[in-house]
Amino acid sequence: MTRTAPTPPPSLLTAPPVPPPLLAGPDGSGLVAEIEAYLASLPASARHPVPYVCPHGTAVRSWCAGHPAPRVTLLDRALRRPARPVPVSAADHLRLASRYIGAHGWLQGAMWDACGRVCLLGAQAAVLAHGYGTPATVRTARVQLMEVLHATGRPVHSPDEYNDRPTTREVDVRLLLDRAAARAGRLGL
Repeated sequence: MTRTAPTPPPSLLTAPPVPPPLLAGPDGSGLVAEIEAYLASLPASARHPVPYVCPHGTAVRSWCAGHPAPRVTLLDRALRRPARPVPVSAADHLRLASRYIGAHGWLQGAMWDACGRVCLLGAQAAVLAHGYGTPATVRTARVQLMEVLHATGRPVHSPDEYNDRPTTREVDVRLLLDRAAARAGRLGL
């Protein structure tokens, strides 16, 4: 009589059951999928783009932030003319020129280049061209620049000559613009 090995019960022949996934993490809970489905169901007008936040914790801002954009009126459209300039003080013009250089870059020897960098005069021209201030505002601002240059012992014929000196750096130009803006602000210009 031959003996055969006993066969195990059928429940032991199948693979052990797979435990359910852990629900503690965001991947297993379906939370991410639920949030994505909710965001996709929102109408397009309710979605607001979030500004890029740099690693240092501040949001990137436009160089003209805090000032309204020039608006073309119906009369401007009918007469096919550009929008009226936004009135700014000489102090605001100088601050905007400094922020424009900070946003687009600085150079010497030319008003601007193909990369968008500008010199001091190029920054003032760009601020004016974007519709902030008038030519009279720019003249007042340039007088303030000359006053600061002469008061700090740097006699030059124009701020552009100071900009193009080989020893001048971007920091020097932005500091000059900030000092001139502070002076113009104190004088109420």
